[in-house]
Amino acid sequence: MGTKRRPATEAEARALASAVRLRILRLCLDQALTNKEIAGRLGANPATTLHHVRKLVDTGFLAAEPSRPGPRGSTEIPYRATGKSWEMDVRESGVSGGRTAMLDAFLEEVRLVDLEEADFTRLGLRLTAEGRDELRRRLQEVFDDFRDRRPPPDGEAYSLFMALHRDVTRDK
Repeated sequence: MGTKRRPATEAEARALASAVRLRILRLCLDQALTNKEIAGRLGANPATTLHHVRKLVDTGFLAAEPSRPGPRGSTEIPYRATGKSWEMDVRESGVSGGRTAMLDAFLEEVRLVDLEEADFTRLGLRLTAEGRDELRRRLQEVFDDFRDRRPPPDGEAYSLFMALHRDVTRDK
Protein backbone atom coordinates (compact mmCIF):
# COMPACT_ATOMS: atom_id res chain seq x y z
CA MET A 1 0.00 0.00 0.00
CA GLY A 2 1.09 3.60 -0.57
CA THR A 3 2.23 5.94 2.14
CA LYS A 4 -0.64 7.28 4.22
CA ARG A 5 0.04 10.97 4.48
CA ARG A 6 -1.12 12.91 7.48
CA PRO A 7 -2.94 16.21 7.11
CA ALA A 8 -0.56 19.16 7.20
CA THR A 9 -0.97 21.70 9.95
CA GLU A 10 -1.75 25.23 8.81
CA ALA A 11 1.89 26.26 9.40
CA GLU A 12 3.19 23.27 7.43
CA ALA A 13 0.77 23.90 4.58
CA ARG A 14 1.77 27.57 4.45
CA ALA A 15 5.45 26.57 4.33
CA LEU A 16 4.76 24.26 1.38
CA ALA A 17 2.58 26.82 -0.44
CA SER A 18 5.63 28.46 -2.03
CA ALA A 19 7.34 27.39 -5.24
CA VAL A 20 10.60 28.87 -3.93
CA ARG A 21 10.45 26.82 -0.74
CA LEU A 22 9.63 23.65 -2.68
CA ARG A 23 12.64 24.32 -4.91
CA ILE A 24 14.82 24.83 -1.82
CA LEU A 25 13.70 21.45 -0.48
CA ARG A 26 14.62 19.82 -3.79
CA LEU A 27 18.04 21.48 -3.84
CA CYS A 28 18.76 20.32 -0.30
CA LEU A 29 17.49 16.77 -0.76
CA ASP A 30 20.76 15.17 -1.84
CA GLN A 31 23.24 17.51 -0.20
CA ALA A 32 23.34 20.09 2.55
CA LEU A 33 23.63 23.64 1.25
CA THR A 34 24.24 26.96 2.98
CA ASN A 35 21.86 29.87 2.50
CA LYS A 36 24.42 31.53 0.19
CA GLU A 37 24.68 28.35 -1.91
CA ILE A 38 20.89 28.05 -2.10
CA ALA A 39 20.55 31.69 -3.15
CA GLY A 40 23.20 31.23 -5.82
CA ARG A 41 21.50 28.18 -7.29
CA LEU A 42 18.14 29.92 -7.33
CA GLY A 43 19.57 33.20 -8.65
CA ALA A 44 17.96 34.91 -5.67
CA ASN A 45 18.87 37.46 -3.03
CA PRO A 46 20.41 35.73 0.04
CA ALA A 47 18.25 37.78 2.43
CA THR A 48 15.07 36.66 0.67
CA THR A 49 16.32 33.09 0.58
CA LEU A 50 17.09 33.21 4.31
CA HIS A 51 13.45 34.09 5.01
CA HIS A 52 12.35 30.95 3.15
CA VAL A 53 15.05 28.79 4.77
CA ARG A 54 13.97 29.92 8.25
CA LYS A 55 10.33 29.13 7.48
CA LEU A 56 11.34 25.61 6.36
CA VAL A 57 13.53 25.09 9.43
CA ASP A 58 10.79 26.34 11.78
CA THR A 59 8.32 23.83 10.34
CA GLY A 60 10.77 20.90 10.28
CA PHE A 61 11.18 20.59 6.51
CA LEU A 62 14.85 21.62 6.62
CA ALA A 63 17.34 20.72 9.34
CA ALA A 64 20.51 22.63 10.11
CA GLU A 65 23.67 20.55 10.06
CA PRO A 66 26.75 21.38 12.13
CA SER A 67 28.21 24.76 11.26
CA ARG A 68 31.42 24.98 9.30
CA PRO A 69 34.02 27.69 8.74
CA GLY A 70 33.22 30.05 5.88
CA PRO A 71 35.20 32.70 4.06
CA ARG A 72 37.01 35.41 6.04
CA GLY A 73 36.34 33.78 9.42
CA SER A 74 32.58 33.57 9.00
CA THR A 75 30.50 30.60 10.07
CA GLU A 76 28.24 28.85 7.58
CA ILE A 77 25.28 26.63 8.40
CA PRO A 78 24.38 23.99 5.82
CA TYR A 79 20.78 22.80 5.60
CA ARG A 80 19.39 19.48 4.43
CA ALA A 81 15.81 18.52 3.57
CA THR A 82 14.30 16.16 6.13
CA GLY A 83 11.90 14.39 3.76
CA LYS A 84 8.98 15.46 5.93
CA SER A 85 7.12 17.02 3.00
CA TRP A 86 6.58 13.53 1.54
CA GLU A 87 4.51 12.69 4.64
CA MET A 88 2.15 15.68 4.25
CA ASP A 89 -1.25 15.99 2.66
CA VAL A 90 -1.96 19.69 2.20
CA ARG A 91 -5.34 19.29 0.49
CA GLU A 92 -7.48 19.76 3.59
CA SER A 93 -5.36 22.37 5.37
CA GLY A 94 -7.52 25.29 4.29
CA VAL A 95 -4.39 27.03 2.94
CA SER A 96 -4.63 28.06 -0.68
CA GLY A 97 -1.69 27.87 -3.04
CA GLY A 98 -0.21 24.49 -2.06
CA ARG A 99 -1.17 22.77 -5.28
CA THR A 100 -0.25 25.69 -7.52
CA ALA A 101 3.10 26.05 -5.72
CA MET A 102 3.95 22.47 -6.66
CA LEU A 103 3.07 23.11 -10.30
CA ASP A 104 4.95 26.43 -10.31
CA ALA A 105 8.06 24.79 -8.83
CA PHE A 106 7.91 22.08 -11.49
CA LEU A 107 7.56 24.64 -14.30
CA GLU A 108 10.45 26.73 -12.95
CA GLU A 109 12.69 23.67 -12.70
CA VAL A 110 11.77 22.18 -16.08
CA ARG A 111 12.55 25.51 -17.77
CA LEU A 112 16.16 25.04 -16.62
CA VAL A 113 16.70 21.67 -18.29
CA ASP A 114 17.38 20.68 -21.86
CA LEU A 115 13.96 19.45 -22.96
CA GLU A 116 15.59 16.96 -25.32
CA GLU A 117 16.91 15.15 -22.23
CA ALA A 118 13.56 15.09 -20.41
CA ASP A 119 10.94 12.36 -20.75
CA PHE A 120 7.35 13.48 -21.16
CA THR A 121 4.33 11.26 -21.39
CA ARG A 122 0.70 12.21 -21.69
CA LEU A 123 -2.17 9.77 -21.63
CA GLY A 124 -5.90 10.23 -21.81
CA LEU A 125 -7.98 7.67 -19.90
CA ARG A 126 -11.59 6.95 -19.14
CA LEU A 127 -11.83 5.62 -15.58
CA THR A 128 -14.43 4.78 -12.99
CA ALA A 129 -13.88 6.09 -9.47
CA GLU A 130 -12.51 2.66 -8.55
CA GLY A 131 -10.16 2.65 -11.55
CA ARG A 132 -8.89 6.14 -10.67
CA ASP A 133 -8.29 5.06 -7.07
CA GLU A 134 -6.43 1.96 -8.25
CA LEU A 135 -4.24 4.03 -10.60
CA ARG A 136 -3.41 6.52 -7.83
CA ARG A 137 -2.62 3.72 -5.37
CA ARG A 138 -0.37 1.84 -7.79
CA LEU A 139 1.49 4.98 -8.84
CA GLN A 140 1.92 5.93 -5.18
CA GLU A 141 3.41 2.48 -4.52
CA VAL A 142 5.99 3.06 -7.27
CA PHE A 143 6.79 6.53 -5.91
CA ASP A 144 7.15 5.16 -2.36
CA ASP A 145 9.35 2.28 -3.53
CA PHE A 146 11.80 4.59 -5.30
CA ARG A 147 11.73 7.16 -2.50
CA ASP A 148 12.60 4.51 0.09
CA ARG A 149 15.60 3.16 -1.81
CA ARG A 150 19.07 4.13 -0.66
CA PRO A 151 20.46 6.49 -3.29
CA PRO A 152 23.45 4.99 -5.10
CA PRO A 153 26.62 7.07 -4.65
CA ASP A 154 27.09 7.28 -8.42
CA GLY A 155 23.43 8.11 -9.13
CA GLU A 156 22.28 11.34 -10.72
CA ALA A 157 19.54 13.58 -9.31
CA TYR A 158 16.19 13.41 -11.10
CA SER A 159 12.82 14.99 -10.42
CA LEU A 160 9.46 13.45 -11.17
CA PHE A 161 6.16 15.31 -11.40
CA MET A 162 2.85 13.60 -11.92
CA ALA A 163 -0.56 15.14 -12.35
CA LEU A 164 -3.84 13.29 -12.59
CA HIS A 165 -6.77 15.53 -13.41
CA ARG A 166 -10.22 15.29 -14.85
CA ASP A 167 -10.41 16.50 -18.45
CA VAL A 168 -12.41 19.65 -18.94
CA THR A 169 -14.22 20.03 -22.22
CA ARG A 170 -15.69 23.29 -23.38
CA ASP A 171 -18.76 23.41 -25.56
CA LYS A 172 -18.17 25.47 -28.66
